[in-house]
Amino acid sequence: MAVLLGVDTGGTYTDAVLMRDEAEVIASAKALTTRADLSLGIGAAIRAVLAQSGTRPEDIALASLSTTLATNALVEGQGGRVALVFIGFRAGDLDKHGLREALKGDPAVVLAGGHSHAGSEVAPLDVAGLRAFLAAEGGTVSGYAVAAQFATRNPAHEQAAARIIAETTGAPVTCSHALSAKLNGPKRAVTAVLNARLIGMIDRLIGRAQDTLADLGIAAPMMVVRGDGALMSAEQARERPIETILSGPAASIVGARWLTGAERALVSDIGGTTTDVALLRGGRPAIDPQGARVGGFRTMVEAVAMHTSGLGGDSQVHVRNEGLTGGVFLGPRRVVPVSLIAAEAPEAVHAALEAQLRGATTGEMDGRFVRAVPGLPDAGIGAREEALLARIGEEVHPLGDVLRNRMDHGALARLVDRGLVQVAGVTPSDASHVLGLLADWDAEAAAKALTLFARRRTASGDPLAVSAETLARMIVGQVTEQTALTLLETAFAEEDPGFGLPAEVLARHVLTQGGLAGHRGLVALDTALNVDVVGLGASAPTYYPAVAERLHCRMILPPHAGVANAIGAVVGRVTMRRSGTVTSPSEGRFRVHLNSGPEDFAEAGAALARLEEALRAEAGAAALASGAQGLQFSVERDIRTARAEAREVFVEAMLTVEARGRPRVANL
Repeated sequence: MAVLLGVDTGGTYTDAVLMRDEAEVIASAKALTTRADLSLGIGAAIRAVLAQSGTRPEDIALASLSTTLATNALVEGQGGRVALVFIGFRAGDLDKHGLREALKGDPAVVLAGGHSHAGSEVAPLDVAGLRAFLAAEGGTVSGYAVAAQFATRNPAHEQAAARIIAETTGAPVTCSHALSAKLNGPKRAVTAVLNARLIGMIDRLIGRAQDTLADLGIAAPMMVVRGDGALMSAEQARERPIETILSGPAASIVGARWLTGAERALVSDIGGTTTDVALLRGGRPAIDPQGARVGGFRTMVEAVAMHTSGLGGDSQVHVRNEGLTGGVFLGPRRVVPVSLIAAEAPEAVHAALEAQLRGATTGEMDGRFVRAVPGLPDAGIGAREEALLARIGEEVHPLGDVLRNRMDHGALARLVDRGLVQVAGVTPSDASHVLGLLADWDAEAAAKALTLFARRRTASGDPLAVSAETLARMIVGQVTEQTALTLLETAFAEEDPGFGLPAEVLARHVLTQGGLAGHRGLVALDTALNVDVVGLGASAPTYYPAVAERLHCRMILPPHAGVANAIGAVVGRVTMRRSGTVTSPSEGRFRVHLNSGPEDFAEAGAALARLEEALRAEAGAAALASGAQGLQFSVERDIRTARAEAREVFVEAMLTVEARGRPRVANL
């Protein structure tokens, strides 16, 4: 009997489970995620499950990690400062395809070079231009993304640029062709930029997790969950952290299936930062054919078809001033709950809240706090950011005490984006403490913060709410409303056939909302979600019964729902997919596009066989490197032909080889 350890590091909590042979959960526990040193939260959760079960560390045969860290970073716009080397494209493509937005002010250089659709060199790589760019930016960035035109047809220029960057700077380099074999260079470039931005963050997480396992005496191999729910080795995750976006949500889908046996259901996982919804169909989550979309960016990462919204237990609460009555809305940014930061720094937080409550007027920054996250690299930040970071120091401060002018607001936003600073404010978690639905942290501080927030004025000039309790009910009600909208959007997006309008429009349509409310007039309207919902996450029992009532559906809240991500991390499989293309640049010539360069054949069958051979070798090697055993292969062929002069003519073929196996456990 093998004992398996699953760990999920989320934005707020780190979960751990111990399972016996993927058959039963023998222990589960939660600990607060410690951003400054992730190993503290990981270690606390693992120690708790070891103590619960009486398991010896040396008896653990496999450790597996899922994480929402990459997903949350992209939703919140965080990550390291990176540089893009854009080869063979036009400068205007940076703006046209959203790369400027993805770069968020980070540097980029457009160089001559690139290849044609057939894999032939269009122009020599501008090596001098690259070296000049590296000399100017080398010390200011944490990693590089390289994207060349038609690199999936011939990666030579990306490979050459990567060698020069590595030799010159020593910084990690992400090549776009290594992340996807599909066309669409600008989209691959966006994916490469995001991967480069995440490398430092995921490397720190994995490194600290491995150190913690070693310190605890756990010698088992460590796996990481990808965004499609499959497993990969820790080293592969370090190189391709973009593949861990939606890792936590994907693990939760795998965990939901194991917990419930559901064949068809919407799975909704509410965390501290996001709510992630996906459809189980035939017991399996679908892979998004367009690539994972997170934080407003469409990537080329294979991941579960997941609808992710910036709604969680720690979402920032904002005042809605439309209309005369006012109201609140939530997210998309996560902030530290006031009740949590008060539990960690009670004297500073309570003293500030008391002083603000005695004030004659309520300020915009009342009830909000700021602290630095120590131990993270701060290379590449500006002088204003450095000054603000120094002003914050190592203490918790009221936000109004450290922001002195408008420019400080911009500097703070940039520090938050880099993950160097955390802001605390009113959240649904605080509202739940006020209403007695949660009792984890400082409910008294939550009540004081909500009292301050309730004093804010709506467009009519009236206070937002008459009391902290009234405001808390408004906030929890808004969680219900936004969760219901997220579920409806996912359901409408999955409808076949659709209704001719975007899913987000249909979810908010007056007829949909009238049907949910059971409108009865000259027309009777009824709307319901016609599928079960599996509710996951620590706060699901708090919020989701009201969601089921709102949508008139059945809500399943399984045992261990709060640690479903960690369960999914344990019961997953190693799966590696590699794709490649055969084209026909001229009649009677069939070109196989490989990482080593194009190869030509006189027959289509020979070209396809060569490609399949290469892809099997690549996928199998990657799976074995991830610690898989008992490999099984499958091949998917998409061969496109055209009819010309009464005969079928080969146009192009895409092959995808999948290698799948069980993770190898330690021999104990």
